Amino acid sequence: MAKEVFVKGINVRYNSVNDNDYICLTDIAKAKNPEHSGQVINNWLRTHSAIEYLGLWEMLYNPNFKVIEYEYFKNKSGENAFVLTAQEWIEKTNAIGLISKSGRYGGTYAHRDIAFKFASWVSTEFELYLIKEFQRLKFEEQKALEWTAKRELAKVNYRIHTDAIKENIVPTLTEDQLKFVYADEADLLNVALFGKTAGQWREENPALKGNMRDYATIEQLLVIANLESLNAYLIEQNVPQADRLKQLNNMARSQLRVLQESNSKLIVDGRKD
Repeated sequence: MAKEVFVKGINVRYNSVNDNDYICLTDIAKAKNPEHSGQVINNWLRTHSAIEYLGLWEMLYNPNFKVIEYEYFKNKSGENAFVLTAQEWIEKTNAIGLISKSGRYGGTYAHRDIAFKFASWVSTEFELYLIKEFQRLKFEEQKALEWTAKRELAKVNYRIHTDAIKENIVPTLTEDQLKFVYADEADLLNVALFGKTAGQWREENPALKGNMRDYATIEQLLVIANLESLNAYLIEQNVPQADRLKQLNNMARSQLRVLQESNSKLIVDGRKD
């Protein structure tokens, strides 16, 4: 399913193809002519500079590119009678930089390198806004991926944590009792980091789904993963729960302070750049 980036009043779609971003030229072309975007693309493909750029890009990244056919198009480009569509370019040269999709939600897509080049031909201003907005969106996507990765890390560490409880604290309890102890130890970490138990959080946030860790920051998720590992170690050392809580809380406050200071420095440095 295509994603979108909003640029100068236009929704520009993009897709991921083999881990590469392909941006919709049909949408970009609307910045020049919203009624005849296909014709705008065809006009660009008629130019010598466009054909030369497309050919060089394909020779860099496409081992199956048909260079002889490319040379034919390059030699013909710029002539008054020369006409070329994206579909014809793809079929004749075995190109991978352009993708043509039919149907209501179709259009001509291009690798981001090519899409930005096309955008510069359509409008220098539009190109600049497209690049900036696309970079911002990809940064947000990366932050979301980091959050998910750290959430999964916390889950893995939680399994290590519960195994340590089962083997070192309550080896003789029933499964129902074990579940209670797991919740108790999980709340130990919650109190150490968030200052409240899961039950207290639910009472304060009855409209929210999930649990407090689903709403944690990336920094908090990283710290909770470290706390789980430390608590598992302390359990193996038979450290009483009250003493473990003090150590975990000290570690949480220390690590959060370092992470937040580090992030603040990155933001300031980024603004300077």
